[in-house]
Amino acid sequence: MNEQLRTMYKKAGIDDAVINFSEKCEESLIDRFKDIDDMAALCQMKVILAMQKNRLSAQCFSDTSGYGYDDVGRDTLERIYADVFGGEDALVRAQITCGTHAIALSLFSNLRPGDELLAPAGAPYDTLEEVIGIRPSKGSLAEYGVSYRQVDLLPDGSFDYDSIKKAINPKTKIAAIQRSKGYAMRPSFSVEQIGELIAFIKSIRSDIICFVDNCYGEFVEELEPCQVGADMMAGSLIKNPGGGLAPIGGYIVGTKDCIENAAFRLTSPGLGREVGASIGVNRLFAQGLFLAPTVTASALKGAIFAAKVYESLGFRVLPASDELRHDIIQAVELKSPEALRAFCEGIQSAAPVDGFVTPEPWDMPGYDDQVIMAAGAFVSGSSIELSADGPMREPYSAYFQGGLTYPHARFGIVRSLQKLYDECLVNRELL
Repeated sequence: MNEQLRTMYKKAGIDDAVINFSEKCEESLIDRFKDIDDMAALCQMKVILAMQKNRLSAQCFSDTSGYGYDDVGRDTLERIYADVFGGEDALVRAQITCGTHAIALSLFSNLRPGDELLAPAGAPYDTLEEVIGIRPSKGSLAEYGVSYRQVDLLPDGSFDYDSIKKAINPKTKIAAIQRSKGYAMRPSFSVEQIGELIAFIKSIRSDIICFVDNCYGEFVEELEPCQVGADMMAGSLIKNPGGGLAPIGGYIVGTKDCIENAAFRLTSPGLGREVGASIGVNRLFAQGLFLAPTVTASALKGAIFAAKVYESLGFRVLPASDELRHDIIQAVELKSPEALRAFCEGIQSAAPVDGFVTPEPWDMPGYDDQVIMAAGAFVSGSSIELSADGPMREPYSAYFQGGLTYPHARFGIVRSLQKLYDECLVNRELL
């Protein structure tokens, strides 16, 4: 770190001990960062070639309103998404409000009363409990007569293939796999692992729809789930693929049948994908996708830096700084509500937006526990921007993600460490 940058950090309230410690951590990560840059370059080429193949043009950025018939930009972008993510078809819409909505849309559109949803890789993310009906909620799959079966992971975090085979029955219609860890201290799954699980399920019943919640995983690896056998995958545009520019939206990529079903559920039977005006977001969606590989790379560097800093101080982190990454989420087990609060306060204080705000736990919609969230973002709730959150329950883990630029992600982690340092919640002798 040069003297000018050190001076800026000190003006921001960072002690010399914290600056020096963070520098040592960063110096050990040069080779990891090079690997991330190489992956970003590869994914960037995939996006560029897909845009060129599908003849993305300035005309595609024109606004549409009303019904949105013949929206050239929207239709072109959906073909680009299908090519980039290895599906037959795609649905990319501002009318899909978030990742949970994209997942719910995928499930509701392809399940019917009497069908069963199988979770072969353990419990789903908290917000899906009410979608499924694990926690009773109006309009859940359970209210529509869809049953649910779950197979937990083995103690080592691997798939319980014997139990999965026993769980599959004539009612099983969709097997839903969550790529990222969610609010669980388990490893996220690689695309290769997901492909192996899908192949196993298909060997038992080839007609089972294999769905992947791909949130936080896009552009982290060379391949995506549809390229290893998934029939359908979904995610949010205010996460990785929106590149920090998408103001709202979600996507679903998969087989033509699955996407057609999703389109009819999103709008109306008989209308499907033909309606849904882009209302001025086509350029932001396209440019965000163009930036997504390098933005994701910045977030990955920030995650690895966070892992190195906190594992060096004796905290349990998942994954470790030297492990392969399968998503942008970095979990840090902080052990106490005070430490979780301090971590999130540090991240919030590094934000360009609402950096003066103190985050507080609250009853966030869709969650059973109170959640504390640091999210000073240009797009509300955007978790490809620097953010951190966690449920107020043991072991009080913070889930750190995002950073449109690595320098910002780095500063956020240093601020979080400074906050814990100030409150004597870290071992100062290790710095």
